[in-house]
Amino acid sequence: MAEFKTVAKVSEVEPGQLKHIELDMDTQVCLANIDGTFYAIGGECTHMGGPLGEGELEGNVVTCPWHSAEFDVTSGELKGPPAEEPEPAYQVRVVGDDVQVALD
Repeated sequence: MAEFKTVAKVSEVEPGQLKHIELDMDTQVCLANIDGTFYAIGGECTHMGGPLGEGELEGNVVTCPWHSAEFDVTSGELKGPPAEEPEPAYQVRVVGDDVQVALD
């Protein structure tokens, strides 16, 4: 069974917004709120490590603020270059007002 870590309060990430999270020293996550449902993918762009949580969200696609690579925040799927690899996707749950992400 996955271990979950509380990373935000529901009220901290409004629908259509992103948040950059550090799960631990080696893992950064991009938390997204899409119409009230939370998703989490890797937070460092697979191209050059740009902080995806500081990017632009349009629909379910985040654009990296450094070089404009695009990823689907619901799955981690690569949507546009210059990145060549997808992002890992993390399981997310909401418990009360806590948004929690599964640690791998």
